[in-house]
Amino acid sequence: MADRIALLCSGQAGQHAGMFDLARSDPHVAQLLQSWPLEEVCGRPLQEMLADESGLFDNLVAQPLVIAAALSTWEAIRHSLPPPALVAGYSIGELASWSVAGALAPEQTIRLAATRARLLQACVMPDRPQTMLAISFAQARMPLADLAPLLQSHGFHTAIEVDADSIIAGGLLDQADALEAVVVSGGGKVTRLPIQIASHTPWMHEAVVPFEKAVADSGMHAPACAVLAGISGARLHDAAAAPAVLARQLAEPIRWHAVMDGINEAGTTLAIELGPGSALSRMLKSRHPHIHCRAVAEFRTLAGVKRWVEQHLD
Repeated sequence: MADRIALLCSGQAGQHAGMFDLARSDPHVAQLLQSWPLEEVCGRPLQEMLADESGLFDNLVAQPLVIAAALSTWEAIRHSLPPPALVAGYSIGELASWSVAGALAPEQTIRLAATRARLLQACVMPDRPQTMLAISFAQARMPLADLAPLLQSHGFHTAIEVDADSIIAGGLLDQADALEAVVVSGGGKVTRLPIQIASHTPWMHEAVVPFEKAVADSGMHAPACAVLAGISGARLHDAAAAPAVLARQLAEPIRWHAVMDGINEAGTTLAIELGPGSALSRMLKSRHPHIHCRAVAEFRTLAGVKRWVEQHLD
């Protein structure tokens, strides 16, 4: 049986100045990028945005750029491999996954990403900035199950369930130091993420309804392959499901461990992360080591991606 290929669409935090370089080595993709509405929705030319290292993590810029990076990479490699069996995306990457699956044109997906970013940003009060923390309790004295009350007492909530002992939490920046101190005192580890909104938590509640409407009005049609829902890991084949799942994940936790298990349960043997970054491929490889998994960002050339795929096809 031919390998079942899964595609992974990255979330925020992996942006860098060279995030489009490999995709733009394909002249056709370079032209496509010029025609996509990045400058329109971000207000700056692409090269100017890429040259501004700190600006790459501005939420209003980051979300459209992450979407465009995944979609341009997909355009650059799509003719070098068989059609995927399923697509999954992490956070903003879930929106990209519907486009990769053929349900929505790249231009409209980029505009939806900009709408998503604006709606989320509107949930952040100027005098109460937000942040996200990666929290791990591997080899710690505090069970992860006991973390929820601690998070809430500091204005934080679970945003992404990564594994049995690892989460991403979102909440108020002015409470982050105190929360970190308690977690570290319990043997946990905390890493600050370059994200300035508490995505996937109740802090984003007001963005849910308007974003669901924006997706419903986008003209999305049925995907050519299954798309995994971030809030559950369920396989979706109907575009009618997209508005609700893409909107709900703004204010509900992403269950990434369930998504990774869904990838495995589908019989996936080969997984490719479109980027930017390679965090998803590392996580999947750690949880399901029998799946051949790499990120496009690990390759120097598009030809190298093609050769690797060919080596692992039945």
